[in-house]
Amino acid sequence: MHIAVLSDIHDRLDHLEHALGQVRERGCGHLLFLGDFCAPFSLAALASGFGAGPVDAVFGNNDGDPHLLTQIASDHPHITLRGLYAELEIDGRRIAINHYPDISRRVAESGAFDAVFSGHDHRRYVHPIGAALWANPGEIMGRFGTPSWGCYDTGSGAFEHVSL
Repeated sequence: MHIAVLSDIHDRLDHLEHALGQVRERGCGHLLFLGDFCAPFSLAALASGFGAGPVDAVFGNNDGDPHLLTQIASDHPHITLRGLYAELEIDGRRIAINHYPDISRRVAESGAFDAVFSGHDHRRYVHPIGAALWANPGEIMGRFGTPSWGCYDTGSGAFEHVSL
């Protein structure tokens, strides 16, 4: 299965729409969001733009209205807001998601996960840590360079950055 990994929308709906088009073209069956929707309307756009499967999301430091975000998520049964941190098993892979790189790096170092994903610093990277993969998909926003998202293949364990 291919899993789309997105972070840091910061209300750039034009970039989000483009990214979700690419996600659909690749046939991703699950989406992980690593925080910083910013305004709740960004979650609404993500929810309506990705209907191919479940969405698991964590909050970032710029998600200022968790009450409205929770209300919007409750209108979309495929959306699950996981708080600040989540441990998931998807297609036989143990995956952890968090907004903050410092936390996620330490989680990857624990050896308890196949993949750990974080956002926050808007940088694209992939680091093998022991048997784990720790990656940041970059930013949907596009403030610090080319907007991007990530595609994680649960079969091979590979992670690829996809530029918009």
